[in-house]
Amino acid sequence: MDSYARGETTPALLDETIGDNLARTVDVHPDREALVECATGRRWTWAQLQSDVDAVARGLIGAGIGKGDRVGIWGPNSAEWTLVQFATAKVGAILVNVNPAYRTHEFSYVANQSGMRLLVSATSFRTSDYRAMVEETAAENRALERVVHLDDEQSWAGLLADGENVSADDLAERAASLAPDDPINIQYTSGTTGFPKGATLSHRNILNNGYLVGEVCRYTEADRVCIPVPFY
Repeated sequence: MDSYARGETTPALLDETIGDNLARTVDVHPDREALVECATGRRWTWAQLQSDVDAVARGLIGAGIGKGDRVGIWGPNSAEWTLVQFATAKVGAILVNVNPAYRTHEFSYVANQSGMRLLVSATSFRTSDYRAMVEETAAENRALERVVHLDDEQSWAGLLADGENVSADDLAERAASLAPDDPINIQYTSGTTGFPKGATLSHRNILNNGYLVGEVCRYTEADRVCIPVPFY
């Protein structure tokens, strides 16, 4: 007789994409507050969050980002980081988290190793001049076609403008082509030696990690969670 160990099976894992989970939450709590950016005082309800996520998602499609394409994000925490994370998942792109503390050679390695096509980045943070670092490594970053700067109003607006000719039906068609097991995130760890190591995660990985942490913490829809650690 075969011997095996079986882990806990309750609560059941969520078997859906991040975009479908967001839509389900919006249907139930459209007017409940979903996101607060304390530094600026900006606030979003779930319905407003979904609207802005969809605007970024259409922008990504309009910019030519397809399912499986790598989109990097580099910078400190911001509300736009949240929008980009949901939007990339909604279009099936793979978000590449770039450590805000990376130096030039580390960024270049991650950009090349992941095959990053588009980078969403702050212009600078603390002593790091991200714009200069990207320009310095441009010749090395073979796949990187475009950089969108979060704190450059014109640059960010340009990404949103790319989505003006992408309809809600176009976005819905892309979202419907996705599956819970599709990869949508690469997280790099420093390891103990050598270059950073990338771990690829799916909708199911990320969604259930958050869900089960919430279950263990006994969160309800009335709770608020403060996130002071770096999103990357």
